[in-house]
Amino acid sequence: MNAIVVRVDASGRLVIPKEMRDELGLADGGVLTLSVEDGELRATSRLAAIRRLQRKLAGRVPPGHSVVDELIADRRRQAALEEDAAMAATTGIPQGR
Repeated sequence: MNAIVVRVDASGRLVIPKEMRDELGLADGGVLTLSVEDGELRATSRLAAIRRLQRKLAGRVPPGHSVVDELIADRRRQAALEEDAAMAATTGIPQGR
């Protein structure tokens, strides 16, 4: 989409045209992150930020390795430790796995 000119009102508000909101995937009440870079205002949607991060991290995980499976296993270990601690506090008997 080409650049357009918009006016900023006395309260600092501006209207983002519907075509641009649609291109950003920005629904009513949507959220943008604003930043100023080299004197330019940059508006980034959450989806765009996620995609940029995914591109940045792509290739950092070895093939065949599942970060999700690793996270689930870690959470299960942590839950088991918490369960053991709760059981020990309740019964006074140290637990161990």
